[in-house]
Amino acid sequence: MNKAITEGVVFMPPEFTDGLDVWSSEDGTPGSLTYDGAGNAAIVPADQDFDSCLELFKDQNTQKLRYMGQTPFEQGCYLRVRARVKAISGPLPSVRIATRPSLSGGGHATGYVETGPEVALTSYGEVVEISAIIGSGSRSSVDMVWGEDVAYAHVGLDLTGSNGAAVRIDDITIEDVTGAYLRDMMDWVDVRDFGAVGDGVTDDRAAFQAADAAAGGRTLLVPEGVFYIGGNLTLHTDIRFEGTVTMPDNVYLSMTRSFDLPNYIDAFGSELLGFRKAFQALLHYADHKVLDMGGRRIDVTEPIDMQAAYATSDTFLIRRAIRNGQFYVIGGAAWDDEVTTSTAQYTPANPMKLTNVPGISAIEPGSIVTGNGVGREVYVKSVDVSASELELSRPLWGADPNQTYTFTRHKYVLDFGGFAELRRLNMIEIEFQCNSHASAVMLARNGENMVFQDCHFIKPKNHGISSIGRACQGLQVDRCQFISAEQSMPATDRVSVALNVNANDSKIRDTQFQRMGTSMVMYGSGHIIQGNHMYQGDEVTDGPRVAGIVFTLENNKTVLTGNYIDNCMVEWNNEHDSEPDFSNEYAFGGMTITDNIFTANDVAPWFTWIMIKPFGTGHYLSGLHVSNNTFRSLNGRIDRVESVSTTHGTLNGWGMRDVTFKDNAFVGVDQRTISPVTLEFNQNTEASTWSLDGSAYFPFGGNARTVSSVVIEGDLRDSANNQVWDNPHVLVNQGTGAKLAQLQWSKPVRGTAHVTLRTDKPA
Repeated sequence: MNKAITEGVVFMPPEFTDGLDVWSSEDGTPGSLTYDGAGNAAIVPADQDFDSCLELFKDQNTQKLRYMGQTPFEQGCYLRVRARVKAISGPLPSVRIATRPSLSGGGHATGYVETGPEVALTSYGEVVEISAIIGSGSRSSVDMVWGEDVAYAHVGLDLTGSNGAAVRIDDITIEDVTGAYLRDMMDWVDVRDFGAVGDGVTDDRAAFQAADAAAGGRTLLVPEGVFYIGGNLTLHTDIRFEGTVTMPDNVYLSMTRSFDLPNYIDAFGSELLGFRKAFQALLHYADHKVLDMGGRRIDVTEPIDMQAAYATSDTFLIRRAIRNGQFYVIGGAAWDDEVTTSTAQYTPANPMKLTNVPGISAIEPGSIVTGNGVGREVYVKSVDVSASELELSRPLWGADPNQTYTFTRHKYVLDFGGFAELRRLNMIEIEFQCNSHASAVMLARNGENMVFQDCHFIKPKNHGISSIGRACQGLQVDRCQFISAEQSMPATDRVSVALNVNANDSKIRDTQFQRMGTSMVMYGSGHIIQGNHMYQGDEVTDGPRVAGIVFTLENNKTVLTGNYIDNCMVEWNNEHDSEPDFSNEYAFGGMTITDNIFTANDVAPWFTWIMIKPFGTGHYLSGLHVSNNTFRSLNGRIDRVESVSTTHGTLNGWGMRDVTFKDNAFVGVDQRTISPVTLEFNQNTEASTWSLDGSAYFPFGGNARTVSSVVIEGDLRDSANNQVWDNPHVLVNQGTGAKLAQLQWSKPVRGTAHVTLRTDKPA
């Protein structure tokens, strides 16, 4: 690059023969003394070495010669100043290139080197060339490095040493030698050429900005060194890092053309720090939508506090995505659980709070709560130290007014718990290799529309995805895989939970859960759970099995369809209800279970695939449809497919409404469950009342509430063997436990009837 050629910039001062009125004997600024008419300066028209030249008699300790014109200086430009001199008489002096760098307003730009190397003249008549290079970068052979505040210079030379010397000076030349450092043919620009120092202390932000502005489509080169960036920096060109950058935690670096994790790792020289700064830029810069990890594996030695990485705010509501990489957990003390025990007061009237908590400052938000009457996956959402109270993610079903609780803060690879609200963050094709040391992801306290797509959660210590509040609203988990670290353990000993939900409208689809302790704990309503494989078997002979999916809201408006539910059960309860006895809420209902494959292998005969577990009295079923499923038990038969756990309460069979259990296939099941069920009743002796028992088919121990049809097969006969034409009266809810239906005739008859019984009252 040569600005004299490409831009017509004039660097060369005039020849001495054009007049000495533009040559100052001081610093070259306007108004300074000149050599015009001075007694110690004269033009020599014909020197044998120089042709015309200036002869200068040294009568000052430092004899200055400065061109009063403004020699322009720009960042990225390198100028070489040269002069040929020879001593004529007197004491032999030394000579150096000398300048006066100036600000755009004419002020002196102080703090810079203003002279070149000094050359001693050693003999008379010997022509000696002196030179110096001025530039914006600390490069090889650059004598004077100037910053962006220098606009121009007054250029010349100094004579030093003893006075009394006579020296002849050829015309001073200034040439643009930038091409020697930064040629246009190169496809990169070096930040050092724009003043970057790279000592880890000097703020190089302005140099980076200047280099970025000058790149013109070329790659920005960050050479070896540590370059401190003191303020937010956005770069718009491709970047190559040989050195690294360092910046405060709250300062972000946005590389708009090189925005991917490998570049940030190169920039900061650390995988963890590179990821944190890349995530920070992802949220800060409006044009960044996706952080591509570039297939990189990050060795994670400690939890990554995602809100601390963002630093600016605890709220972010705009869609962003992180994709295509692996987090590989390296074990260590940083992953140890933090456990605190404390008493607290609880009242159902304030169901989301624990109050009067001594030592509350030791309890971390995001801790999971255990204690008497606490349901599964109840977390500390927030902590108010001044009020000594905790906010809970879900109410407690049976806690004493004052009791002891344990608060366990598990550690997560990606911890979003510091965000008060986070929406629309997509995690795509991410592998969490937890290696039994860490849990994978903690969601924010609030938010919506979090998406996990094609992600793998391998051997989480405790949890795959934890929701400590309502950031799980509209959660989507698609085509993911959760693989337990507890696979060799009996199902009853496993404690890991793949995911939990506290809000509504989640979509869990086409995902595999392999031998987790529990695959899903689901509060809320409006869920679609489709196409998943939940496998929770073990090697225990006739072993018990545990819940794969736990629904904790009575009326949950949920579809469970097309899943492979393998060696685990669907448990439906109200363990997150602060007043678990039925009062004015909706009953258990709103669920459709259809087109699923239920299988079990070598399980205890009392195992069931669908279990309702009321945590209180007075509950009933209203709106449950179980249809078109396949139930198959291998290597041993089971009694039936559904049950009611009466540990904390029973179902009220008198209240069942709109419940169907039909069109299912049963293999290895002793008693099929069907409602409505059509049974053939053979009355071989004459009786005026036929008692019909279909209770073995009724789901969840229901009553004989409805007879929807009676069809007589063949003849009805009386004791005289006469054919009887009669229409029976039907009585339901008869017998002990209201399990019988009765047909009452006008007189004793015998015969065969096909009767359709229902355990509910249709809506």
